[in-house]
Amino acid sequence: MHKPRRLSIVGVLAGALVLALLAGCGKKADPVVAADQADKSAGVAAPGIAETKAIVEEAFIYGLPIVMNYAVMNEFLIDKNSGQYKAPFNTISNEARVFTYKDTAVVTPNSDTPYSMLWLDLRAEPMVISVPAVDKARYYSVQLIDGNAYNYGYIGSRATGVEAGDYLVVGPGWNSPTPPGIRQVFQSTTPFALTIFRTQLFNADDMPNVVKVQAGFRGQPLSSFLKQAAPPAAPAIDFLPATTAGIKENFYQYLDAALEFVPETPDTKDLRARLASIGIGPGKTFAMKDLSAEHKAAILLAMKEGDDKVDQYLATGSKDINGWKVGALFGDASFYKGNWLIRAAAAKGGIYGNDAVEAMYPMTRVDTTGETLDGSKHNYTLTFAAGQLPPVNAFWSVTMYDGKSQLLIENPINRYLINSPMLPGMKKNADGSLTLYIQKDSPGKDLEANWLPAPNDTIYLVMRLYWPKTEAPSILPAGEGSWSPPGLVQVK
Repeated sequence: MHKPRRLSIVGVLAGALVLALLAGCGKKADPVVAADQADKSAGVAAPGIAETKAIVEEAFIYGLPIVMNYAVMNEFLIDKNSGQYKAPFNTISNEARVFTYKDTAVVTPNSDTPYSMLWLDLRAEPMVISVPAVDKARYYSVQLIDGNAYNYGYIGSRATGVEAGDYLVVGPGWNSPTPPGIRQVFQSTTPFALTIFRTQLFNADDMPNVVKVQAGFRGQPLSSFLKQAAPPAAPAIDFLPATTAGIKENFYQYLDAALEFVPETPDTKDLRARLASIGIGPGKTFAMKDLSAEHKAAILLAMKEGDDKVDQYLATGSKDINGWKVGALFGDASFYKGNWLIRAAAAKGGIYGNDAVEAMYPMTRVDTTGETLDGSKHNYTLTFAAGQLPPVNAFWSVTMYDGKSQLLIENPINRYLINSPMLPGMKKNADGSLTLYIQKDSPGKDLEANWLPAPNDTIYLVMRLYWPKTEAPSILPAGEGSWSPPGLVQVK
């Protein structure tokens, strides 16, 4: 089990950057960076230091979601000893539980809905995902995410309804007619793709009912669905081992490996050519040891500056409403339109988030005065005025995370969130408003139902609005809606 960590390369780079700069003082830069051998033999001049630095920064921002996804894929279905292993390719893994502080592979995990996961291998043939009929009172969604971290489709309460159905997922290049019995076809931009099933849990006693819904989820090859002979199996792959904890130290090695399974597209052709010019891409090895001290220093600085830009976008790219960042960060290729900074910020803020129409994620690290939330220093309240609870078609929640690692925190009552199904057991104020107590210590037994335990350190809070309403009051359009989340008030 990996120790909690925050995905930031700044601390790791600081010492290495100083050493590299000192080592390079007064030396002439090598004329060759880690370009591929074909370019060297052809006499093509390798990029200079300034150009190398610019490309490395671009590679970091473009590659961050791809690398994060590759590392999670390793932990979830390749490394059986990762402590996070779920199941092999094309096999559904159902979790009859919600995520806790022990789940560390994905930052900012959802603890609202038990997960089912299916990592698809679409190389040999498409896969059919089948869902059962689900009671309309129980929200569920099936999110389709590919190796580019694009949400390329949805099945579920909002997207397709609550009726049973069979859906086809195909890989890049598939253009055959839709087989009979298939309600809809979804196309991944990569041969490996993650499918996340979320099934609403009303309370702890409701888990057996969730398990029954999960039992109806199915993934099978198209040939099996059509009762035909299966095509030849795709060749086995010796994946480069990767861990989420190892991203900081091995970023470009992981990126080389991951890009083997991310086909070039028209909007990435020029970018991928620039990456290849410094030895980054499928079949390449970006080797820091082969570079001059000046090149090493430039690369380390570029990575730091790229990481800083991602953090800056997270801090300023969304609208600030009462201290909460409210915006839309997740979508498909047409949503991003080649804006890799937004995609990187989305992944770092909480990879595998939903499109805004499926779920909105106001997030905050500050109180109403702009001061950083810190459970070791203060207690806080979050009060929803009467009639002003988050407007949703499904349900809402407020989840507590450690401010540094963005992971769920261990606490004495094993409560990681407060959500709308808990409302009947909560205490309302005399005027009908609802106050949540955000603090590390219990506010007292009479208020404990309203207590969201905080870490003895910095706090990161995420509000989730599943299937947000579109009619007023609404949080949509993102950052411009008629409903606003209330701010956190420091009380001690």
